[in-house]
Amino acid sequence: MPVQRVSRMAVFTTSLALTMAVLDSSIANLALPSIARDLAVSASDVVWVVNAYQLSILILLLPFGSLGEILGYKTVYRFGLLLFTLASIGCAFAPTLAWLAIARAVQGVGAAGIMSVNSGLLRFIYPPSKLGQGIGINGMVVALSSAVGPSIAAGLLAIGPWPLLFLVNIPLGLTAFFLGAKTLPISPHSGQRFDFASAGLSAVLFALGVASIDVGGRGAAGWLVALMVGGAAGAALLLVRRQRDRKAPLLPVDLLRIPLFRLSIMSSICAFSGMTLAMVALPFLLERGHGFSTSVTGLLITAWPVPLAIAAPLAGRLSDRHSAGLLGSIGMAMLCVGLIAVATMPATAGAVGIALRLAMCGFGFGLFQTPNNRAMITSAPKERSGGAGGMLATARLLGNAAGAAGAAVALAAGQRGPMLAVSAGAVLAAVAAGVSATRIGRT
Repeated sequence: MPVQRVSRMAVFTTSLALTMAVLDSSIANLALPSIARDLAVSASDVVWVVNAYQLSILILLLPFGSLGEILGYKTVYRFGLLLFTLASIGCAFAPTLAWLAIARAVQGVGAAGIMSVNSGLLRFIYPPSKLGQGIGINGMVVALSSAVGPSIAAGLLAIGPWPLLFLVNIPLGLTAFFLGAKTLPISPHSGQRFDFASAGLSAVLFALGVASIDVGGRGAAGWLVALMVGGAAGAALLLVRRQRDRKAPLLPVDLLRIPLFRLSIMSSICAFSGMTLAMVALPFLLERGHGFSTSVTGLLITAWPVPLAIAAPLAGRLSDRHSAGLLGSIGMAMLCVGLIAVATMPATAGAVGIALRLAMCGFGFGLFQTPNNRAMITSAPKERSGGAGGMLATARLLGNAAGAAGAAVALAAGQRGPMLAVSAGAVLAAVAAGVSATRIGRT
């Protein structure tokens, strides 16, 4: 088979798998009321359908990134695909909420296998001169999947019950699994042993860290939040000490010593925190503050991810020739200006004006994301691409978790809450722009 054709099929395979993993992060949200009604559970309990999936991903990203370097990225990727597909069957036929939550947790394990080594695989699919384009295509896939997720869920729920949302994964997952056997490239194996103790400490660190953000945002007792934060800090300290002198550590402390990698991680966490703050608050701002219906609000918010999907591949091409620091700081400055415009717009602002403001935010984020991801991946040695990819995804999820918790705190302030959340997002975008600017000239 010609080399170019293999490359295109590998791109198709990775895009298909990534689409499934991203879609399942969003389409389940729309089905939560139906699931709660069919399984006779409360609205607060059914949220575990989403939380179990997200928590599994966050806990296992770094361990799977390490396993990718040990066993090869293709092996871990296909394992994740197969597990994700099989767990989808368990989700579709779940008779109780406990069953569904466990199946979703297992599905999250599979998604972690896909996401953790996806960026590492790209370094073996694309030549260095076109790596930015590859990462841009990935960014476009993620953005489009996020944008069309609610529409796909609504369409499926219109023709069948909620289990259909999970059944559609089976043919798609099996297709990607068997295509991957022939099309995905082989990466070298590190020969290192898997560090089970460090994987356990990593799981404790992220589980307690995310839980402390969640319960803190819900107004839990201060002593409980402090206990969780202390446990997470203790696990982090033990993990860093254990990883300090290892050649290929599970927690990539070796990569964090690289200035460009460290600054890119910091930029990513700030950027995703700011974006999530705004995205969580936007429905409240548009419905309560401007009187739009739920359907119109959904259409208006689509003005954010569509320009992001357009900007991502464009930024990928630019990042092959220009500094990630320059492109990232311009993108985050656009996001900051866009969010300020959203936070300060009058109650009489029309749909077109609102859509233009959101489009600026989306385009700016797309201009930042692809060059930033490229900088993270290429600043690491090629044999450490698994650790870099795991850290890339971890930074994104940490930013999302922190932004969601911050939005919960802001929304508790009452009528001014949505505006405060969007304003806080603008501040974080400005911080990300400043951090990103310090990378100009760094390679």
